[in-house]
Amino acid sequence: MVKSINVRRPDILPEVRAEVAKYRSDLVERIRANGNRLTLPGLEILLASAFGFCDGVQRAIEIAYAACHVFKGKRIWLIGEIIHNPDVNASLDSMGVLRLPWNIDGKGYEHLGPQDAVIIPAFGVSVELSHLLEQRGVQLIDSTCGNVIKVWQRVRSYAQRGITSIIHGKARHEESMATASHSRGEDHCGRFLIIYSQQDVNILSDYIVHGGDKAAFLKHFAGCHSPNFDPDTDLFEIGMANQTTMLKEETARFQHMLRESVCKRDGTDVHFHAFDTICGATQDRQQALFDLLDSEPDSMFIIGGYNSSNTSHLAQIAARRLPTYFVRDSACLPNLDYALAYQPETRREEATPLPPVAADMKSTWRVGVTAGASCPANIIEGVIRRIAELRGCAIA
Repeated sequence: MVKSINVRRPDILPEVRAEVAKYRSDLVERIRANGNRLTLPGLEILLASAFGFCDGVQRAIEIAYAACHVFKGKRIWLIGEIIHNPDVNASLDSMGVLRLPWNIDGKGYEHLGPQDAVIIPAFGVSVELSHLLEQRGVQLIDSTCGNVIKVWQRVRSYAQRGITSIIHGKARHEESMATASHSRGEDHCGRFLIIYSQQDVNILSDYIVHGGDKAAFLKHFAGCHSPNFDPDTDLFEIGMANQTTMLKEETARFQHMLRESVCKRDGTDVHFHAFDTICGATQDRQQALFDLLDSEPDSMFIIGGYNSSNTSHLAQIAARRLPTYFVRDSACLPNLDYALAYQPETRREEATPLPPVAADMKSTWRVGVTAGASCPANIIEGVIRRIAELRGCAIA
């Protein structure tokens, strides 16, 4: 593996932290200090107790900014996105950081050499891409989240013991693809299967218990399994792992179903293994949202990048209970009639009507607000200020 360069040096960090302070928000901190509540005439903002940047995201951003200091005047490349937030990535673009595709088949890597500095994003990269970077002799800056690395350690241990990794995640998400590559083990013979939906788990569970049509099984999971995957033999002993940003309750349900399936087949769960690899920050933000929903706001705003997995799961949780608006920033609130909210079904922003209470100036609009782990506090502030502005409220 390529040896990473430590760019978070004591002589650089103070300046870096001063630069990334732009992502902070005094208003958000004041609301937090006031019991996560902001009360204005005709408007009440209820802020979740856990939201926004996690430690891993903060670290990744500091590493990227520090790299711009250490390698100033040289070519600095970022593989994909540092995190899934458009404002943070656009800021790095404006600083002259160049982009490389996360996909190893993408163009650009053939021109890299020892003169180039390459930043690995918080999601990590595949084993194959890591080896390619080593071959090119680049100067590597690694911002991979520690929670992701723990998942890799788990699936590598599965591979070493001949256990097939069942990865609960999005098959085309950078983190899941990286985890899948690590599940191949040192000899590249390890096996994996990526599952995402309830349908996936139903099909997998049924095959574990009863077997079935191998061709149909492989067709359903096309692109989601290791080479030459054979469900008749590779599902004998399985071990669960997760993309770290999945829904905790969903992962627990899937684990229970698969454990029960192995027990039905074998009479014991000795051939089933599970380890909770959902990160603490993701769990904290999900639990904080459940707690906030118990306060029964009129509507819920989920703020963050639309390709952020942990943010999309927050929107999924809230949408079950009340009108929910998944927005990128304050520009998504043109007026009190509708919000430009992201719709996962169409994968685009759509004009989504706000509840009648939003425009009813005689009533108090109770608005719940939270944000994904990759959303800066200044973006959260922007949304809160825009809601207040539309309601005619001034915030100091």
